[in-house]
Amino acid sequence: MAGDAPGHMHGHSEQPKPNLLPDVKHIVAISSGKGGVGKSTVAANLAVALAASGARVGLIDADIYGPNIPMMLGVGKPPEQKDGKLLPAESYGVKLISMGFFVPEEKAIVWRGPMVHTAIQQFFRDVIWGELDYLLIDLPPGTGDAQLSISQLVTLSGVITVTTPQEVALHDVRKGMMMFKGVNVPLLGVIENMSYYICRHCGEREEIFSHGGGQRAAETLGIPFLGAIPIDTAIRTGGDEGMPIVAANPDSPLAKTFRDIAAKIAGELKQQESGSAAGGGIASLLNKIKRPASNA
Repeated sequence: MAGDAPGHMHGHSEQPKPNLLPDVKHIVAISSGKGGVGKSTVAANLAVALAASGARVGLIDADIYGPNIPMMLGVGKPPEQKDGKLLPAESYGVKLISMGFFVPEEKAIVWRGPMVHTAIQQFFRDVIWGELDYLLIDLPPGTGDAQLSISQLVTLSGVITVTTPQEVALHDVRKGMMMFKGVNVPLLGVIENMSYYICRHCGEREEIFSHGGGQRAAETLGIPFLGAIPIDTAIRTGGDEGMPIVAANPDSPLAKTFRDIAAKIAGELKQQESGSAAGGGIASLLNKIKRPASNA
């Protein structure tokens, strides 16, 4: 869209997007209304869970200002170059690109919108992703340049939002999801992280940040509730040590929770595919109903 700033939103019409990733079946954004809800931890574990199911998976760490995914997946070696492009790093069967590979750990990134837009565009255009079933994008928290740039650059199969249960977080979820709805991105569902805590000594369950808010938000938005993930030291340790719980302890109840959510996401996307194959699904059917019958 020549002449438009990256952050400009066209609410009245959807412009055609260049097909930057023709060999990727599904591009899924993972968002959060605010920081500190464990979005990147969820993104890393979901990517590993999908790869463990036999899918070909990539992960873009688009959280430009806080790129933590390389640490969470235990990748220290930067991507290699081939024919003027980048080969993504790989860990636990997941292909990965992140600004964390190119900026010293102690250096803060202070960029305006156009620079963020260019960096994200390069993650799509200048990386050799190959054939993928799923490309997950770990977004920065909130609604801003990165979110709008991605929605303009590629056709997203959908967006998932990660929240904690308390009301202040859910307020931001609703705003964030409405932004994606405004740029015609399908809403795949809500994940409630830090949902509850099970005491390892007494076995008692405590709902530190309230409980059930994610499900209520999903019901309000009319979208699927994908699951609740508890607070657990093993999840935090896995992220700090570069061993996601899904890979570190695949038989644990925590790993099963992530695998179940990944399976629901895969199911939502398959259903979406089936709807498109059937002639555009509900939207197409409604258009046909609205169209006046021919007098011929």
